[in-house]
Amino acid sequence: MQSWGELLEPSRLTAVVDIGANPIDGDPPYAPMLRAGLCTVVGFEPQPDALAKLHAAAGPNERYLPHAVGDGGEHELKVTWMGGMTSLFEPDVARLSALNEFARYGQVLSRVPVSTTRLDDVADLGPLDLLKIDVQGSELMIFQNGRRTLADAVAVHTEVSFVPLYEGQPMFHEVDAELRAQGFLPHAFAALKKWAIAPAVLDGDIFENHQQVIEADVAYVKDFGRLEELSREQLTHLALLAHHVYASPDLTVRCLVQLVADGHVDGEVVPAYGAAIGRSLTTNGVRSDV
Repeated sequence: MQSWGELLEPSRLTAVVDIGANPIDGDPPYAPMLRAGLCTVVGFEPQPDALAKLHAAAGPNERYLPHAVGDGGEHELKVTWMGGMTSLFEPDVARLSALNEFARYGQVLSRVPVSTTRLDDVADLGPLDLLKIDVQGSELMIFQNGRRTLADAVAVHTEVSFVPLYEGQPMFHEVDAELRAQGFLPHAFAALKKWAIAPAVLDGDIFENHQQVIEADVAYVKDFGRLEELSREQLTHLALLAHHVYASPDLTVRCLVQLVADGHVDGEVVPAYGAAIGRSLTTNGVRSDV
């Protein structure tokens, strides 16, 4: 019996684009696919030190570019004490001071003029199935200037903010509205970041005993209630991403069922998937036991 991946017969590897690929937060969400040789990555990182690290560790399916992706205009990059807070936006000092240690993290060490490139204007980008993005406030700007490129994407993994850490920073509801307008729906909270409100320090630990929600990583996917509108290629890569990146067998199976209904793949793909995950799988009342 062929594996479910073999039955899918993808015409190419899943294509990931990573904007803000600085590896400061550990492995990206697509790392398992990359290690397994199941995806390609085109990454963007304008900070030279971070870009050099990415180049040094890059494998055969990775390509990294120095572009600062944005709205195509001229901006100023605020390089902060904590590299992960470097942004095109000005840190909100008053707001940061209300959170333990954040005022220090957001201290601006240098200001660097940068020319940004619209996502829709990036030459030789190639296909895009998953967009992973973490750019400290510039996400909305990039989505608004990448609508043509994102039209064929099936997933967006983005950081969203609930508390403004930068002046004029777009909040979660604005990013959510834009992605919904582009045909995406929230699928999963991949990470939720909470922090301690200053000045309380309990038991001598400034990072414990806190509940204030600051940011989250949210996975958006093309509307799973409208999968008939997606091409075979889109359905195939959404199924692969749902399984390998988000551990979402329900979304994977829905994509597989749609592929079968559209006549793209053999119906054996669904029981093959059930066998692969070692679970009893039922679709429309038909049980596929392992």
